[in-house]
Amino acid sequence: MSVQQDHGERRRRRSDGLALLSYGFRPFFLFGSFYAALIILVWLPLFHGTIALTSAFSPVDWHAHETLFGYGAAIITGFLLTAIPNWTGRMPLRGNPLLALLLLWVAGRVAVLASGTIGWVAAAVIDSLFLAAVAAAAAREIVAGRNWRNLVVLIPVTVLLAANVLFHVEAAMAGSAGISYRLGLSAILALIMIVGGRVVPSFTRNWLVRENPGPVPVPFNRFDALVILVSVAALLVWTFAPESRLAGGLLLAAGVLNLVRLARWRGHRTGRDTLVLILHVAYAFIPAGFLLAGMAALEPLFVPPVAAVHAFGVGAIGTMTLAIMTRATLGHTGRRLHADAATAGIYAAVILAAGLRVASAFMPGQPGLLHLAAGLWVAAFLGYCLRYGGMLVKPASRS
Repeated sequence: MSVQQDHGERRRRRSDGLALLSYGFRPFFLFGSFYAALIILVWLPLFHGTIALTSAFSPVDWHAHETLFGYGAAIITGFLLTAIPNWTGRMPLRGNPLLALLLLWVAGRVAVLASGTIGWVAAAVIDSLFLAAVAAAAAREIVAGRNWRNLVVLIPVTVLLAANVLFHVEAAMAGSAGISYRLGLSAILALIMIVGGRVVPSFTRNWLVRENPGPVPVPFNRFDALVILVSVAALLVWTFAPESRLAGGLLLAAGVLNLVRLARWRGHRTGRDTLVLILHVAYAFIPAGFLLAGMAALEPLFVPPVAAVHAFGVGAIGTMTLAIMTRATLGHTGRRLHADAATAGIYAAVILAAGLRVASAFMPGQPGLLHLAAGLWVAAFLGYCLRYGGMLVKPASRS
């Protein structure tokens, strides 16, 4: 962090009181990561029927909803509220407005949990206010900053909001929420492909130029646009017709194209920097998920659809969010961009969790794999809280 950034951080701290409320990544990364661990701790006994919740959702739908629209939405918000000021040059949302947004997120979690008591309509309204506020705040800042190029990120955020509303309706009317869950998952994956397509090659290029001269990532071009277009089309067909042959073909094509895209970013040359390498590992779960989803659509007897869902959810989203959270926390609190042993352990835990959760889909008779995957997920996110929580609640370092 530069001297100017450090002075700006101290000015924000003086004006807002709490360092935790001085930047969007601080509260949402902290509470979001804790919630990620909490919902899995609750999910296992809920899955086995040893506890019951007051939610109107079925146990599976509650688990799916809170993973995407609880945890996922929190981390996306933390990222956007941190990235948008960098894109626009405007001051970040902080202080009481940031606290109000955080409380809206908490209210949504409480409303979903109590939806069996307050009714699904009231829960849907309360829960939807958070993403609506996030989309409005992001749009206001991007437009005010005339940062037209980044308006594209509002598309997946708006789709995520729509998917959340639809989730409540579908669960209430149909008894389960498969379509809206896949739509919400697709929105987050699209955001990763759009934003990840910028930050992964950018951070890789910066490191390679400085530390390992040679071939660098290919800049964004028409091929990347084609990959995103085919991927979004595949996800849309998968959302509404997951077992169709059209979905299978498009998903397989998207998987291959994303593998080629990832190879063009030269991740194999970044082995000496864990913070950069993990971005490539995280993105690799996207083509893996596409390929598994494509095979599941064409040969569901051999590849269970849930394997693809967890390659996307635990693998791509879980790993990429932790990769971004750790890097952003270090950079925006004035610390050196270095992955220590604890950070490497966090990465290893979430990668193993993803691998074991996908494997457990092929071996449903082995519940130990599911339990181990859940334990590793919890360890990864509680590990983030323990290692990075102090950085999030304390003023930025001047080192």
